[in-house]
Amino acid sequence: MDYSFIIWVIILLNMLIPFMKQKGVLTSRLRKIREIEEKRGSRVIVLIHRQESLSLFGLPISKYINIEDSEQILRAIRFTPDDMPIDIILHTPGGLVLAAEQIANAISKHPGKVSVFVPHYAMSGGTMLALAADEIHMDENAVLGPVDPQLGEYPAASILKVLEQKDRNEIDDRTLILADIAEKAMKQVQQEVYKILKENHSHEKALELSRIFTEGRWTHDYPITCEELGGMGLNINCQIPEAIYELMELYPQPEQRRPSVQYIPLPYDIPKKAINK
Repeated sequence: MDYSFIIWVIILLNMLIPFMKQKGVLTSRLRKIREIEEKRGSRVIVLIHRQESLSLFGLPISKYINIEDSEQILRAIRFTPDDMPIDIILHTPGGLVLAAEQIANAISKHPGKVSVFVPHYAMSGGTMLALAADEIHMDENAVLGPVDPQLGEYPAASILKVLEQKDRNEIDDRTLILADIAEKAMKQVQQEVYKILKENHSHEKALELSRIFTEGRWTHDYPITCEELGGMGLNINCQIPEAIYELMELYPQPEQRRPSVQYIPLPYDIPKKAINK
């Protein structure tokens, strides 16, 4: 018996099975997206950033909002009739400011209604996209985040505080240069957030909200809850359709040898007798 042939067949199958599995997942995603579109009469645009096993060898690829995302989303919006609503399903840690601003501007300019759905989180640049929409739908435990600019490892707002607390003669040239860039970044981001908010809010409200989200009152990873956002006067709905959760299941994290979270993946009905006890 030629064992080398069997070995090569096994190797080939190990390479092809993950690829075929991924193709099946992609087909299921498109089917679910079309199902949501038909139910809501909208165009659905999905922006979900997770680590996925995309290559034949299962190497995880970290993702964030980049220029390629902005090109694809701008194209999708151009392909959408002016009177057709757009639903954006958003799950992202953020990304490039330029890409996020391009997408946010395109969202705010679309004549039809734009709704953003956040099943888990949309931080930083993702929050900017949510603020540009006409309405935000969030899971009751989902969060958005501040959009204050970051310069490398430091928040721009924190760099500017150095100028307030120390004499300029005591500050090194590099810090002064960073402070100059930080000041410009703060103004630019605040102006951008104000511009997208004024489409759906008064001048005073848009200015207030733009300051809240950009002035650095929180750390950059601070979770802003659905209740907090509603208290700010934003158009928030703390519920999302079940189909959104079903779509998220089709964007899994790569499997680990030892999963850190395990449960029986079925909804439970509590018997009335157990409740009475």
